[in-house]
Amino acid sequence: MSAYLDELQALLREGGVPADQIEATIADLASYVAETGGDPEEEFGPVGEFAGRLLAARAPEADATDATEWRWTADIFTDRRMLARLGDQGWEIDRVDHLGRFVSHRDPERPQRWEYRRELSIGGSALAARLAPEGWEPCGTWVYYRYFKRPRAASVGPAAQLDSPPAAPGRSVFFSRRFYLVLAVAVLAVVVSAILWEPSDGDEPGFLAGMAVGGVLAIAALAAVWLWTARRRP
Repeated sequence: MSAYLDELQALLREGGVPADQIEATIADLASYVAETGGDPEEEFGPVGEFAGRLLAARAPEADATDATEWRWTADIFTDRRMLARLGDQGWEIDRVDHLGRFVSHRDPERPQRWEYRRELSIGGSALAARLAPEGWEPCGTWVYYRYFKRPRAASVGPAAQLDSPPAAPGRSVFFSRRFYLVLAVAVLAVVVSAILWEPSDGDEPGFLAGMAVGGVLAIAALAAVWLWTARRRP
Protein backbone atom coordinates (compact mmCIF):
# COMPACT_ATOMS: atom_id res chain seq x y z
CA MET A 1 0.00 0.00 0.00
CA SER A 2 1.29 3.50 -0.87
CA ALA A 3 2.36 6.15 1.63
CA TYR A 4 -0.66 8.21 0.52
CA LEU A 5 -3.12 5.49 1.49
CA ASP A 6 -1.22 4.77 4.71
CA GLU A 7 -1.57 8.40 5.73
CA LEU A 8 -5.22 8.48 4.67
CA GLN A 9 -5.87 5.39 6.78
CA ALA A 10 -4.30 7.07 9.81
CA LEU A 11 -6.32 10.27 9.30
CA LEU A 12 -9.58 8.36 9.02
CA ARG A 13 -8.73 6.43 12.17
CA GLU A 14 -8.06 9.70 14.00
CA GLY A 15 -11.41 10.98 12.72
CA GLY A 16 -13.25 8.16 14.46
CA VAL A 17 -14.17 6.08 11.43
CA PRO A 18 -14.82 2.42 12.38
CA ALA A 19 -12.00 0.04 11.43
CA ASP A 20 -14.14 -2.05 9.07
CA GLN A 21 -15.22 1.05 7.13
CA ILE A 22 -11.62 2.24 6.89
CA GLU A 23 -10.51 -1.16 5.61
CA ALA A 24 -13.24 -1.25 2.95
CA THR A 25 -12.55 2.33 1.82
CA ILE A 26 -8.79 1.84 1.57
CA ALA A 27 -9.26 -1.45 -0.30
CA ASP A 28 -11.58 0.20 -2.83
CA LEU A 29 -9.20 3.12 -3.35
CA ALA A 30 -6.16 0.83 -3.67
CA SER A 31 -7.98 -1.27 -6.25
CA TYR A 32 -8.97 1.83 -8.20
CA VAL A 33 -5.40 3.17 -8.23
CA ALA A 34 -4.06 -0.24 -9.29
CA GLU A 35 -6.53 -0.42 -12.18
CA THR A 36 -5.96 3.11 -13.44
CA GLY A 37 -2.23 3.25 -12.76
CA GLY A 38 -2.62 6.85 -11.63
CA ASP A 39 -1.03 8.72 -8.76
CA PRO A 40 -3.32 8.82 -5.68
CA GLU A 41 -2.68 12.50 -5.04
CA GLU A 42 -3.52 13.38 -8.64
CA GLU A 43 -6.65 11.23 -8.51
CA PHE A 44 -8.00 12.34 -5.12
CA GLY A 45 -6.12 15.53 -4.22
CA PRO A 46 -3.92 16.24 -1.19
CA VAL A 47 -4.38 13.53 1.40
CA GLY A 48 -5.41 15.92 4.18
CA GLU A 49 -8.11 17.55 2.06
CA PHE A 50 -9.35 14.20 0.78
CA ALA A 51 -9.59 12.81 4.31
CA GLY A 52 -11.47 15.94 5.35
CA ARG A 53 -14.02 15.46 2.56
CA LEU A 54 -14.55 11.83 3.50
CA LEU A 55 -15.00 12.70 7.17
CA ALA A 56 -17.37 15.58 6.38
CA ALA A 57 -19.50 13.30 4.22
CA ARG A 58 -19.99 10.77 7.00
CA ALA A 59 -23.34 10.81 8.73
CA PRO A 60 -23.61 11.30 12.48
CA GLU A 61 -23.48 7.85 14.01
CA ALA A 62 -26.94 6.63 14.97
CA ASP A 63 -27.47 4.71 18.18
CA ALA A 64 -28.46 1.24 16.99
CA THR A 65 -30.61 0.68 20.08
CA ASP A 66 -32.68 3.81 19.47
CA ALA A 67 -32.78 3.95 15.68
CA THR A 68 -36.00 2.75 14.09
CA GLU A 69 -35.43 0.05 11.48
CA TRP A 70 -37.78 -0.18 8.55
CA ARG A 71 -37.69 -2.58 5.59
CA TRP A 72 -39.37 -1.75 2.33
CA THR A 73 -39.17 -2.65 -1.33
CA ALA A 74 -39.84 -1.08 -4.72
CA ASP A 75 -39.55 -2.16 -8.35
CA ILE A 76 -36.98 -0.84 -10.82
CA PHE A 77 -39.49 1.69 -12.13
CA THR A 78 -40.03 3.37 -8.77
CA ASP A 79 -36.95 2.65 -6.64
CA ARG A 80 -35.10 5.90 -7.41
CA ARG A 81 -38.20 8.01 -6.86
CA MET A 82 -38.90 6.31 -3.53
CA LEU A 83 -35.26 6.58 -2.45
CA ALA A 84 -35.35 10.31 -3.14
CA ARG A 85 -38.63 10.76 -1.26
CA LEU A 86 -37.70 8.64 1.75
CA GLY A 87 -34.16 9.97 1.87
CA ASP A 88 -35.64 13.45 2.12
CA GLN A 89 -37.58 12.18 5.14
CA GLY A 90 -34.39 11.08 6.89
CA TRP A 91 -34.33 7.36 6.08
CA GLU A 92 -30.80 5.99 5.68
CA ILE A 93 -30.32 2.75 3.73
CA ASP A 94 -28.04 0.30 5.54
CA ARG A 95 -28.20 -2.57 3.05
CA VAL A 96 -30.39 -4.55 0.67
CA ASP A 97 -31.37 -7.92 2.14
CA HIS A 98 -31.63 -11.26 0.34
CA LEU A 99 -35.30 -10.59 -0.47
CA GLY A 100 -34.47 -7.34 -2.24
CA ARG A 101 -35.79 -5.13 0.56
CA PHE A 102 -34.09 -1.89 1.56
CA VAL A 103 -33.11 -2.13 5.22
CA SER A 104 -33.21 1.43 6.54
CA HIS A 105 -33.26 3.39 9.76
CA ARG A 106 -33.72 6.96 10.90
CA ASP A 107 -31.79 8.54 13.73
CA PRO A 108 -34.42 9.56 16.32
CA GLU A 109 -32.13 12.16 17.90
CA ARG A 110 -30.52 13.85 14.90
CA PRO A 111 -32.43 12.93 11.74
CA GLN A 112 -31.01 14.27 8.51
CA ARG A 113 -31.77 14.01 4.82
CA TRP A 114 -30.05 11.48 2.57
CA GLU A 115 -29.57 11.22 -1.16
CA TYR A 116 -29.07 8.12 -3.28
CA ARG A 117 -27.97 7.01 -6.70
CA ARG A 118 -28.32 3.75 -8.62
CA GLU A 119 -25.63 2.38 -10.92
CA LEU A 120 -25.26 -0.75 -13.00
CA SER A 121 -23.15 -3.23 -11.05
CA ILE A 122 -20.20 -3.19 -13.42
CA GLY A 123 -16.71 -1.97 -12.70
CA GLY A 124 -16.38 -3.70 -9.34
CA SER A 125 -14.52 -1.77 -6.67
CA ALA A 126 -13.42 0.82 -9.24
CA LEU A 127 -16.97 2.18 -9.33
CA ALA A 128 -17.04 2.74 -5.57
CA ALA A 129 -13.59 4.31 -5.68
CA ARG A 130 -14.65 6.67 -8.47
CA LEU A 131 -17.66 7.88 -6.48
CA ALA A 132 -15.93 8.04 -3.08
CA PRO A 133 -14.37 11.51 -3.59
CA GLU A 134 -17.90 12.92 -3.94
CA GLY A 135 -18.95 11.35 -0.64
CA TRP A 136 -20.87 8.39 -2.08
CA GLU A 137 -20.61 5.05 -0.30
CA PRO A 138 -22.15 1.67 -1.22
CA CYS A 139 -25.33 0.73 0.62
CA GLY A 140 -26.57 -2.35 -1.21
CA THR A 141 -26.66 -4.49 -4.33
CA TRP A 142 -29.63 -6.16 -5.98
CA VAL A 143 -29.27 -8.30 -9.12
CA TYR A 144 -27.53 -5.97 -11.62
CA TYR A 145 -27.81 -2.68 -9.70
CA ARG A 146 -25.64 -1.14 -6.98
CA TYR A 147 -26.96 1.57 -4.69
CA PHE A 148 -24.96 4.40 -3.15
CA LYS A 149 -25.80 6.92 -0.44
CA ARG A 150 -24.46 10.12 1.01
CA PRO A 151 -25.85 12.59 3.54
CA ARG A 152 -27.51 15.58 1.91
CA ALA A 153 -25.21 17.73 4.05
CA ALA A 154 -22.48 16.98 1.51
CA SER A 155 -24.32 19.17 -1.00
CA VAL A 156 -26.58 21.53 0.98
CA GLY A 157 -24.85 21.81 4.36
CA PRO A 158 -26.87 22.44 7.57
CA ALA A 159 -30.12 22.58 5.59
CA ALA A 160 -29.98 18.77 5.49
CA GLN A 161 -30.97 18.60 9.15
CA LEU A 162 -34.59 17.56 9.80
CA ASP A 163 -36.45 19.31 12.62
CA SER A 164 -39.67 17.28 12.53
CA PRO A 165 -39.50 14.23 10.24
CA PRO A 166 -42.81 12.67 9.18
CA ALA A 167 -43.94 9.28 10.43
CA ALA A 168 -42.92 6.18 8.50
CA PRO A 169 -45.24 5.35 5.57
CA GLY A 170 -48.08 3.00 6.35
CA ARG A 171 -46.98 0.46 3.74
CA SER A 172 -43.68 -1.13 2.79
CA VAL A 173 -44.27 -2.29 -0.80
CA PHE A 174 -44.10 0.24 -3.63
CA PHE A 175 -44.76 -1.45 -6.97
CA SER A 176 -45.81 0.51 -10.04
CA ARG A 177 -48.46 -0.29 -12.63
CA ARG A 178 -45.70 -1.00 -15.13
CA PHE A 179 -44.29 -3.67 -12.83
CA TYR A 180 -47.64 -5.45 -12.63
CA LEU A 181 -48.04 -5.11 -16.40
CA VAL A 182 -44.66 -6.73 -17.06
CA LEU A 183 -45.47 -9.49 -14.56
CA ALA A 184 -48.83 -10.13 -16.24
CA VAL A 185 -47.22 -10.29 -19.70
CA ALA A 186 -44.61 -12.77 -18.45
CA VAL A 187 -47.25 -15.04 -16.89
CA LEU A 188 -49.44 -14.78 -19.99
CA ALA A 189 -46.50 -15.72 -22.23
CA VAL A 190 -45.91 -18.89 -20.23
CA VAL A 191 -49.58 -19.90 -20.18
CA VAL A 192 -50.28 -19.16 -23.86
CA SER A 193 -47.13 -20.94 -25.03
CA ALA A 194 -48.00 -23.99 -22.95
CA ILE A 195 -51.47 -24.12 -24.51
CA LEU A 196 -50.29 -23.62 -28.09
CA TRP A 197 -47.51 -26.18 -27.84
CA GLU A 198 -49.58 -28.88 -26.17
CA PRO A 199 -50.44 -31.64 -28.69
CA SER A 200 -54.06 -32.67 -29.07
CA ASP A 201 -53.38 -36.04 -27.40
CA GLY A 202 -52.10 -34.27 -24.30
CA ASP A 203 -48.56 -35.59 -24.69
CA GLU A 204 -46.58 -34.37 -21.69
CA PRO A 205 -43.34 -33.52 -23.59
CA GLY A 206 -45.33 -31.10 -25.75
CA PHE A 207 -46.69 -29.37 -22.66
CA LEU A 208 -43.21 -29.10 -21.15
CA ALA A 209 -41.86 -27.72 -24.41
CA GLY A 210 -44.57 -25.08 -24.37
CA MET A 211 -43.69 -24.14 -20.81
CA ALA A 212 -40.03 -23.87 -21.80
CA VAL A 213 -40.81 -21.61 -24.75
CA GLY A 214 -43.05 -19.49 -22.58
CA GLY A 215 -40.29 -19.17 -20.02
CA VAL A 216 -37.85 -18.04 -22.71
CA LEU A 217 -40.33 -15.43 -23.94
CA ALA A 218 -40.89 -14.20 -20.39
CA ILE A 219 -37.15 -13.91 -19.80
CA ALA A 220 -36.77 -12.07 -23.11
CA ALA A 221 -39.50 -9.63 -22.07
CA LEU A 222 -37.82 -8.99 -18.73
CA ALA A 223 -34.45 -8.55 -20.46
CA ALA A 224 -36.00 -5.99 -22.80
CA VAL A 225 -37.36 -4.09 -19.80
CA TRP A 226 -33.91 -4.20 -18.17
CA LEU A 227 -32.22 -2.79 -21.28
CA TRP A 228 -34.84 -0.08 -21.58
CA THR A 229 -34.53 1.04 -17.97
CA ALA A 230 -30.72 0.84 -18.09
CA ARG A 231 -30.60 3.13 -21.12
CA ARG A 232 -32.98 5.60 -19.46
CA ARG A 233 -31.02 5.91 -16.23
CA PRO A 234 -29.40 9.32 -15.65
